[in-house]
Amino acid sequence: MLRKMCIAKIHGATVTETELEYEGSITIAPELLEASGMLPNEQVQIVNLSNGERIETYIIEGEPGSETICLNGPAARRAYVGDRVHILCYALLDEEEARSRPLKVVHVDDHNRIVET
Repeated sequence: MLRKMCIAKIHGATVTETELEYEGSITIAPELLEASGMLPNEQVQIVNLSNGERIETYIIEGEPGSETICLNGPAARRAYVGDRVHILCYALLDEEEARSRPLKVVHVDDHNRIVET
């Protein structure tokens, strides 16, 4: 049996941009992707701490050093610049790995700079 487990989380990121006229996705700074182990095009869930919205979309890699968290397309209607969000990544794991794999959490400050992993 496979279990759907949360394997990575960017905790408390700040939305820096919203782009309605876009195909749809979330743009994330590459430093955050590397620290979390998330990949471009991977499905993620965004949980908006400011309004309670939950969105599923996929990742686009931002520019290095940009500290970007940008909701694109329809997701742009679910957040405002300055909203705080958690970005969650899930995977299907077999029973053994589900019980042993730790959750990788990347804590960021108000400017989306990594403060703790």
